[in-house]
Amino acid sequence: MRVGVVDVGTNSVRVLVADGVDGSLADVERDLVITRLGEGVDRDRRLGAGPLRRTVAAVAGYTERARARDAGVIRIIATSAVRDATNRQDFIEAVRRATGLEPVLLTGDQEAQLGFLGATMDAPAPAPYLVVDIGGGSTELVRGSEEAEKFISLDVGSVRLTERHIATDPPTADEISSVAADADAHLEDAVRALGEDSANTMLGLAGTITTVAAIALGLQDYDRAAIHHARLTRAQIADVRSRLTAMTSEQRRALPAMPKGREDVIVAGAVILERVMHRFAFDECLVSETDILDGVALDVLRAPDPRAR
Repeated sequence: MRVGVVDVGTNSVRVLVADGVDGSLADVERDLVITRLGEGVDRDRRLGAGPLRRTVAAVAGYTERARARDAGVIRIIATSAVRDATNRQDFIEAVRRATGLEPVLLTGDQEAQLGFLGATMDAPAPAPYLVVDIGGGSTELVRGSEEAEKFISLDVGSVRLTERHIATDPPTADEISSVAADADAHLEDAVRALGEDSANTMLGLAGTITTVAAIALGLQDYDRAAIHHARLTRAQIADVRSRLTAMTSEQRRALPAMPKGREDVIVAGAVILERVMHRFAFDECLVSETDILDGVALDVLRAPDPRAR
């Protein structure tokens, strides 16, 4: 069966169309556009009219592309920004009108478990894993081996912490320290939820980590194959974060592998990554290009919903 998944995040809208092949996935199409749905949500707890309009248009376009690719089932999922917004029903109704489909608002726990499923589907490293998904509005941490065993969703993400703490361009040392302190405080909740048991492998996924990987690898264009299962050391990540911190948003935007629209929030995301590695004592992060999109696709293939067409 061919399945389509549209993922509505705080910073971006993504699509995956894939075929189920012997319990795994064969990609037909992947794409991403940054719409910044979560702009101002941390402050106002509402989805703005402009971000909502941009995002619904992207969702509608990707849904049509999935239909054009003959996806038998299409699932639209929404995460942190929609969860946190008091006017989330405006988003749900607008997507329903634009696509004819009912979007699924994931809980933080569901987001964590589906991200784990996608990230570990072909991981070439030993379990147990600590899967770290740094999004725009939240960061999910999941510990497990064959399946997610312990998990937590934290209200720290690249967009959220940029809006809270970074007002200058490039950011000041004090602003970076504030981002780190905010991340550290939330990570104590993660330690309590996940325990002190060590995992063998840290798996990092989502746009912050894959972009840091692209820069660390010196890629002249975004190369998914080169990034998938690349290994980044703490020293490499610290070097990239330091370089990005010294640049303006305009300078970051000019980097060959920087997705348009991520340049102003990548520094906060990289700081979160550093703090996770520090708190959980990992010297290396295995980067995964498979993530919650793949996890949802696998979930649909196992138990397709006939209403999601």
